[in-house]
Amino acid sequence: MFDLHRLRLLRELKHRGTLAAVAAALSYSPSTVSQQLSQLEAEAGVRLLEPVGRRVRLTHQAEILVAHTEAVLERLERAQADIADSLTDVAGTLRVAAFQTAALTLVPPALTLLRAAHPRLRPHVTESEPEDALPALLARDFDLVVTEEYPGGAIPHPAELDQEPLLADTLRLAAPHPAHPAHPAHPADDGPPITLRSLAGHPWVMEPEGTAAHRWAVSLCRDAGFEPDVRFESSDLHLHLRLVEEGHAAAFLPDLIWNGRHPTVRLHPLPRARHTRRISTVVRRGRARHPAITACRAALRRAAEGVAKPAG
Repeated sequence: MFDLHRLRLLRELKHRGTLAAVAAALSYSPSTVSQQLSQLEAEAGVRLLEPVGRRVRLTHQAEILVAHTEAVLERLERAQADIADSLTDVAGTLRVAAFQTAALTLVPPALTLLRAAHPRLRPHVTESEPEDALPALLARDFDLVVTEEYPGGAIPHPAELDQEPLLADTLRLAAPHPAHPAHPAHPADDGPPITLRSLAGHPWVMEPEGTAAHRWAVSLCRDAGFEPDVRFESSDLHLHLRLVEEGHAAAFLPDLIWNGRHPTVRLHPLPRARHTRRISTVVRRGRARHPAITACRAALRRAAEGVAKPAG
């Protein structure tokens, strides 16, 4: 019989990559983790780790063991959900991760709804981009992640994750006012819409290289026939907005950033097939029926339904 604690350490190593990362996440010493995994190898009767430079990687037999461990942990999470569902109150800690615009516009009203309906539930919210939050969800650092997918950039999620659509968020081209870059005019005063190609020689602000948002934005510019001059990179879309307002850059901004407020920069439509990012909630499949998860998802859906379009 395998020791479940040691199986979880092996699973942690798969998701976190190094013994040091596993040790830091679980408050162990690296030597303790290594010793426990050596005992698991003895239990399994096969080699589970092999050295690769200064690191180790899982063998094929270890991958088989991790796959079964995932199934066991999923069943245990389902058991926790069933027990919680048998109780009359929703309580405990719920760890939520959300990217910036969702954290600013969707999470606060959802928290208000949760506080009113389930005062003993303790949400713990972290702002985190999907590239970091989804691996952390698999590693059980979070219980629910609010994520985004850009046109043409849908990433297949592992089978152990459950995804639920939340909101379709329109993306628009944001261009500085040509005459008074530091004092943007009412968008309605700016004449006809401009094309993406007309901003080919203009500086751009985009999210950091390597993110789905960056890949989508660069691809959109290339499809329009030019390579964007990306001079500013940040995951903070409010910085993007300020750079456009001050006339330093063009950008792609989602409607969610306005949350019903009047846009302060010129907004122009993008090609219909490429102008919407899809926002979803993602949880581990075994935890999807947990009352805290279902309550949080319901609150986020209500918050999404209440999101106002930019005032025109």
